[in-house]
Order: sequence, then structure tokens, then C-alpha cells
Amino acid sequence: MRKSIQITIDPQTYADKKQLEKIISKKADIDSKYLSYIINKESLDARKNPVYHLDVMVSSNNDLPSIDPEPFLNVSNSMEVIVVGAGPCGLMAALKLIQKGLKPIIIERGSEVENRKKDVANIVRNEPINEESNFCFGEGGAGTFSDGKLYTRSNKKGNVDEVLRLLVYFGAEKEILYQSHPHIGTDVLSRVVKNIREEITKCGGEYLFDTKVENFILRDNEVIGVTTSEGEVIMASKVILATGHSAADIYQLFYDNNWLIEMKPFAMGVRVEHPQELINEIQYHNKDYSSLLPPAEYSLAANYNDRGVFSFCMCPGGIVVPTPEKEGIMVVNGMSNSSRSGKFANSAVVVSVNEKDAEEFSEFGALALLKLQQKWEKQMYFDRRICPSQRLDDFIKGKVSSVLADSSFKPGLVSANMEERLPNFVTENLKAGFTEFNRKMKGFITKEANIIGLESRTSSPVRIPRDKNTMQHPQLKNLYPCGEGAGYAGGITSSAIDGINAANKIATELGV
Repeated sequence: MRKSIQITIDPQTYADKKQLEKIISKKADIDSKYLSYIINKESLDARKNPVYHLDVMVSSNNDLPSIDPEPFLNVSNSMEVIVVGAGPCGLMAALKLIQKGLKPIIIERGSEVENRKKDVANIVRNEPINEESNFCFGEGGAGTFSDGKLYTRSNKKGNVDEVLRLLVYFGAEKEILYQSHPHIGTDVLSRVVKNIREEITKCGGEYLFDTKVENFILRDNEVIGVTTSEGEVIMASKVILATGHSAADIYQLFYDNNWLIEMKPFAMGVRVEHPQELINEIQYHNKDYSSLLPPAEYSLAANYNDRGVFSFCMCPGGIVVPTPEKEGIMVVNGMSNSSRSGKFANSAVVVSVNEKDAEEFSEFGALALLKLQQKWEKQMYFDRRICPSQRLDDFIKGKVSSVLADSSFKPGLVSANMEERLPNFVTENLKAGFTEFNRKMKGFITKEANIIGLESRTSSPVRIPRDKNTMQHPQLKNLYPCGEGAGYAGGITSSAIDGINAANKIATELGV
């Protein structure tokens, strides 16, 4: 018999698994010799004295639910579906297609994750960029080299638990199933991605790496295949488009062919980097538990002049990395490994951007916000991967920093007046936002923190529309725009759900 119990414990008890089991046994009234349990949900409340809240499912006869997924079928000789992009959306779509008895052909412009690691390392070492395999493009998508955050808990668009269980099945730690702010970490996520590839190929699915889709093959406004950069023609009755939010060439392809696309608001700002120890002190208020608690996080938001100012993609114990996919621009992101053991904490702090901000690019129609994004990515460029930066307290004062704070950014920082490298409305709202954040987290504004720019890839500035029932593009039948690149997701989990939903739609339409 199963039942759920709720307990609240201090960090020291949580860290002592034997003591934790004693408390669970007593609360559940089950002899510890016969106890089986799984944690359904865990949350850390650090507002005063830190405590853990746990929702636990217990049983005395080990009948707890399995996390194993639906069987993966042999699809070597099955009907083929093209999946463009091997990020979380494309990979989860491919796995679901296999479960439904369909064969995915995954076309990825970048390299497999093993080689992609080398391309990413070259960027950090300030060596030339491989424009097709980098932080943005390649197996696993942009999220592979971030923090692997899985914060989406809403089931409105699909089954979150299915995604988390699949990730655990392929190598992620089981803790992601119940943590309130789960993450995988770059080191683990790259292994998960490789394990998924091995399962897909074992079942008969195919990968084409270092291969970019350049156009769609149409017959009476129906997509029946694609052409690639390698001169290949690949035919299939259905195409899932899961290219990610940095594939500007796909948006240009739609624009040039007068296929329907739309502007989509996004956000732009900077990475702010603090010493992790400082964030711990602000958030936990209790040094006695410092060795027992995970690196502290924060989530902050404010609103000024009808614009949101908010933290995004916070990386405790992480590093700031340069993520341009080509020369002549500067974009940054944060990443961390599963241990989150680095000396620094970083987060994007960004300001919402809307259609009115792109009036100077109105001649480009639906691409106007994309052109605005590209303009400021060029404006932030200094020299290869050297990145403009300013101490946070100096930015608030409008003063160029004489010396920058210590940083994890390996290519190197250069002191700059960030107001000259950001739109006026971003500067104005960042200053107001940081001031508000400092009221919520006293000590947030400090000379020990740097702002590093530009953070501009929070989401896509373009949406590729689709029918809400069929998930197909309104003009291009059999094309399924999905994930972040199509403007329907914002992160690993929601992108994965979108890919699964598309695969389910296709299976239903094909009658399998």
C-alpha cells in the first residue's frame, strides 16, 4: 500500500540519510526494515532558518512506481519523419517517434557532442569559431552547454514527468524528478545526449551531423522533403522543424519565400556575476549550514515603464562564457557543471523588448526584432572573444570602472562604458531593476560584481506560426515548427514537451 507524507527538516537531517529514513518511518508508521520510499517533491525554504519541505511516497511492500519509459521499437524499415535539429525538442520528438513505430532522420547542422566540446573549447580559448558547431549549434542544442536547468513544472502543454523520466533513464540523476529547481549540469547533460543518440541509432533512427537544411521541397504547398548543404535531397511525408532560437538563416529562408512568420517580443540585457559566497550569505542568513546547502540561487523581477526587468537562467557555482556563433558579434551565456562548485554565481538580468523598439528596422517586416538583436550584438563586440564589462556599482553611478572585479570569463574582460553598448531603454530599466533587486537582496549592488554583455538570446525574436490543433504551418502543410526556434518554448523542458507533442500529432495523423 502506498501513501504520501509531508515532512519539514533542517539541512543537517536532510544530509544524514539514515536519520532521514528514521523520520520517514516514524511519520509513515512503517517499520524501517520494510520501508520503501521515493521523494515526490523537494523544496528548500531559505527565507529565515533554512529548512527542506519534502513530499514523500512510502510503501511497506516495495510497490513504488517505475520510471521506465514506453518501449523503444525497431524502426529500421518504418515510415520516415525528418527532424531538423538535435536539441531537446528534436531529440525528444525522435524518441517519441520511435515509441510510435516511426523512423526519425535527424539532420543537425553542428557536430556530435564529442566533437562539439572541442569547438566550444576553441571559442573559450579565443580561437576561430566554427560557425556551424559552437555553443548555439550542435548535438544537444544550446542547453547542452548551459546549466541544464529544468524549471518548467507546468503540465499545461504536456507531461513534464515524462521528459524528466526520460532524462533519468538516459543518465541524469534521479533527484531531478522531485527537486523544485532541478538541473542536470553540462558534464552530465552531454553524456545524456550521447546515450539518447545510441538508443536512437540502435532502434534504426538516423543522424546526419554537420549537415544544414537549406530549403524545403514543396509539392502543392506540401512539404515532402528537404535539401541540405551537402547537396542531398531527403524525402519524407512529415518534417519537424526544431532548429533553436539562433538559426537566423531559417527565419531568412521564410522571409525570402514570403512564408508566414511573425515578430515575437524577447528580452535583452547583461550577465551579472557575483562571488558565490556573497550570494550564499545574502540568501541563507545562516553560516552554520553553509557546507550542507547547495550554492544559493535567486530569482528576481521588477517592472518599470511597462517593461519587465528580470533575472533569467541563473547559474550558481558557474561560469560566464562567450557564445557568438560567428565572428564580429558578442553574446554571452552562463553554464555550470552538475556539482555547481565554482567560485562565482551568474545570471542574466534582462529587459523586455517589444515591436515598438524595432521601428528603425520596420522595412524588414517580421525580421525587425531580429535585426535589432543583431545590431546590438555587433555593438557589444570589442575584439574576438574579449568582452566589455563594468563593475555593477560603477554601472549604477554611470562611471567607467578603473579595475574590474574577478571573473570566471576566461577569454578576458575589458572595462567599458556599458551605456554606450546597450539601448537606452535597456540601460535605464537595468539601473532601476538592479536598485530594486538590491532592496530585496541587500548587498546585491557591490563592487565585487561585474556586468558582462551582451545577453540577447533569451528567446527567439521571431515566431513561425502554426495551427494550434495540427501544429502545422498554415501555408506549408506537413511542416511542424517546434521548440524555442519557432517561438513556442523557453528552455529544455518546454522544448522537449513541444517535440513530444509534435511527434504524437504526426503519429495520430499517420494512424500509427
